[in-house]
Amino acid sequence: MSRIGKKPIAVPSGVEVKINGSHVAVKGPKGELSRDFYSELSIVLEDGQVLVQRKSDQRMQRALHGTTRSLISNMVEGVSQGFTKELEVKGVGYRVQQKGKGITLNVGYSHPVEVTPLEGVEFQVPDQNRIIISGIDKELVGAEAARIRSIREPDPYKGKGIRYKGEVVRLKEGKAGKK
Repeated sequence: MSRIGKKPIAVPSGVEVKINGSHVAVKGPKGELSRDFYSELSIVLEDGQVLVQRKSDQRMQRALHGTTRSLISNMVEGVSQGFTKELEVKGVGYRVQQKGKGITLNVGYSHPVEVTPLEGVEFQVPDQNRIIISGIDKELVGAEAARIRSIREPDPYKGKGIRYKGEVVRLKEGKAGKK
């Protein structure tokens, strides 16, 4: 039995979960999310908790048991609290500016790079070297953070670029270090 899959998901007050077969809809103070899951797993709402159970021990059901539970848990957490990712921009002359809902990045290219957020994702720029990405869908927030980071990934020689907050970039020595 999956250790993660058999844990019940507590539904906080103010969050409403509707289960229709393999379709789960979660509504809360921050918004609404819905998703279809593998139909061979049974998803049940009992006593303010969501339970994910396998009907048999087939390989596919074992593989998706914990994943399904985690996805539903992320939906419940997203509509109640939301998710955020923070990015740092490091480098001389590198900066970020808020432009409407989107952002403009000056990261060493001959032109500024403009990024518009995906539906359900918001950008905040507290200062010119930080970007805060927030939303209710964990998958979208992570994908948007990865997309922005890929515009100028951290350089392994100088450390310049866009990185996640707290990410450690190991610097290489370069040519002079071999002597």
